[in-house]
Amino acid sequence: MEEVRIALFIDYENLAIGAREDLAMTFDFQPVANALAERGRVVVRRAYADWALFKDDRQMLVDNHVEMIEIPQRRGAVRKNAADIKMAVDAVELALERDYVTTFVICTGDSDFSPLVHKLRELNKRVIGVGLKASTSKLLPPACDEFLFYENLDGVDIPQAKVIRRGKSDPAPIAKDSDRLDGLITRTLSGLQNSADEVRISQLKRALLRKDSTFSESDYGFRSFSELLRNLADRGRVQLDASSRKGDPVVSFPEGGRGEDEAFTLLVATIKSLKSSEPVALSGLKDEMRKASPNFSEKQYGYGGFLQFMKAANTKGVIEMEFDADSGAYSVQLSS
Repeated sequence: MEEVRIALFIDYENLAIGAREDLAMTFDFQPVANALAERGRVVVRRAYADWALFKDDRQMLVDNHVEMIEIPQRRGAVRKNAADIKMAVDAVELALERDYVTTFVICTGDSDFSPLVHKLRELNKRVIGVGLKASTSKLLPPACDEFLFYENLDGVDIPQAKVIRRGKSDPAPIAKDSDRLDGLITRTLSGLQNSADEVRISQLKRALLRKDSTFSESDYGFRSFSELLRNLADRGRVQLDASSRKGDPVVSFPEGGRGEDEAFTLLVATIKSLKSSEPVALSGLKDEMRKASPNFSEKQYGYGGFLQFMKAANTKGVIEMEFDADSGAYSVQLSS
């Protein structure tokens, strides 16, 4: 496997001030270094700032072998974007002159760097972004191949008081997150299987990052993506086969289905509850199912839409569907 060679560029003022103001803590470079060490070999490390403003941080960066690029504040001059421009120019120059660099890591939350990210990807470079949640523009993460939020990195110990304050304003229902995760994984796996004979864990993770560059299994309480998939396998959502490659197993749906039997049972019960001797209209049926089970979603079983779910139920003989050309709508009844 070709070695991943990484060039790291840090908009230091953005991260250091963001950590101080948003997290009430001092920025620590080591969690970033550890996260990148897991992804490849870092061959370039550069940080850009007016270092007169960050004297206490210099030794930390020296200890981590980061080259500090000085962007001094000239008297009577406006220094806005000076570091941004220098950093962007250096990154593009390195991309053009060093073909062996495969991945660029841009540490900032500033949307002004979006054009740089687009240009690097145009030059066939993989781009990873690193920033703080509160100070990262919504435009930047989707532009990257992968985006790491500093708060989520291993080794970042956020003051508890700050966590509590943020927790009150941004609640995250665990059950709802679990349903969303199941749906995301199964839909992505279903889509990959349409164009590949087999899908491996690494392929599934790359596809998830292409859909959402901020995706991280740690947001759902898992230490690794493999652990997440083992949890799904234990719950019967997916099936893992490590016989051909132990470190990168094949992921598939269980032979007995995607665990949708419970959803088909709910469908049957819903149609029965309508107590109609005539076929019922497909439109509105999903709303009726949600009255009985508010968390129901066909997407958590890997279906792209409710019609696809109903067609699967029809194929398995759970229901009978009929299309009325005059009304342009489907009608549904239980199989006899």
